[in-house]
Amino acid sequence: MFNKRIVLRFFPLLLIGTIKFSVAAPVTSEQLVAQVQQAAQEQLKRHASLANWVDAQFTVEVVRNNRPIGACAQPPRVEPADVRTPARMRFVAICPDQGGWRYEFVTRAKISAKVAVAATDLPTGKTLSPEDVLLERHDISGMPDSFSDLTMVQDLATRRTIRAGDVLRQNMLVAPTLVKRGDAVRIVAKREGIEVSMAGEALDGGGRGTSIRVKNASGVTIRARVTDIGQVEPAE
Repeated sequence: MFNKRIVLRFFPLLLIGTIKFSVAAPVTSEQLVAQVQQAAQEQLKRHASLANWVDAQFTVEVVRNNRPIGACAQPPRVEPADVRTPARMRFVAICPDQGGWRYEFVTRAKISAKVAVAATDLPTGKTLSPEDVLLERHDISGMPDSFSDLTMVQDLATRRTIRAGDVLRQNMLVAPTLVKRGDAVRIVAKREGIEVSMAGEALDGGGRGTSIRVKNASGVTIRARVTDIGQVEPAE
C-alpha cells in the first residue's frame, strides 16, 4: 500500500505537466502584419467576386504600425474596420485578453484584372457594339467602376470622346436616349400572357429602364418605364 503522507507530499509535483497555464507572450510585428495581409487578401477576393472581375490579381502592402506591441495570452484576431475602397483598407488587430490591446493597420493593394477597353476611338454619343470593345488586363486599383463583363457596356452610349485603349468606366457611359420628350410612344402592358397596347405621348425623355411621365390616349398621365425605341411599359 502507498504511504498517504508520501503521496500528499509529492501530489503537487505530479500535477506539473498536466495543468496548462495561460501565459502572455509577446506578439511580433511580423506576425500581425502576416495576419492583416491575409485578411486583406480575403477581402479583395470578396470584392473581386462581387464586382465580377475577370482573372483578378492583387498584391497587398501593409503599412507598418511602429507602436510597440504588448504581450497577449490568446492568439490575436484581425477585423475589418473600413474595406469600402479595395485599394486602401483599414483593419484592427485585437488581443482578446481582458483589457487587451488594439492596433490599427492600413493596407494598400495593387489590383489588376481583365476589363473592357475601347477597341478604337469612340466619339461622343456613340452607341457601343461588340466590335467597339475588348478585354485587356489593366491596373484597376483606382478604377473600381470598370467593367469586366462586355455585355454590360453593349448598347450604352459614350458621354465624351474615348480614345482607343482607354479603360471604360461607368461615368464615361450612359444609357442612350430611346424616347424624347414629345415623342409618340406605344404603351405596352403584359400580364399572364396577355398583351395590351395603346398610344401615348412622352412628357419626358429617357433611356432604357428610365421611368418617365407618359400621357395615354385617354389624356391620363401615368408613370412608365422605357423598354425600347418609342416603347414603354406601365411602371408598377
